Amino acid sequence: MTRFTAFLAAISLAVTPLSASAWQEPARGTALRTDLMDAIRPHAEWVLGAPVIFVVSDLRVSGDVGFASLHPVRPGGREIARDEIPVRPGWDNPFDWGGSDIQVLYQRSGSTWVAVQHAIGATDVWWSDPTFCPTWGPVIPEFC
Repeated sequence: MTRFTAFLAAISLAVTPLSASAWQEPARGTALRTDLMDAIRPHAEWVLGAPVIFVVSDLRVSGDVGFASLHPVRPGGREIARDEIPVRPGWDNPFDWGGSDIQVLYQRSGSTWVAVQHAIGATDVWWSDPTFCPTWGPVIPEFC
């Protein structure tokens, strides 16, 4: 092993635990994961119609904050059809935006998780706004 290779290995070992421990993904079947999904479910069902379950693309928690990128589907994994979405006066259908995917910034309040900020069908990376960094930086470090 050359000195340079040894140096890179040492740097990798030193950096990896720090970045890996900044946030964690709650495992499937845990109460924490269920609490996070239940916090956003009423918002999703209001827009998309009930019932909704989520395919998790990204789920991160650090202390009392969290971030999720979710794909809502019907129970059994069936995609939500455009014509299943309730018509609400003054509202656009999410499929007219960027689809039905949801991104969420969570915060724990006591023993309850709250979906503080969320978007359905976003066409931009709204959570990259620097104003979110003081609170949610640990779960969105690539933007903060």
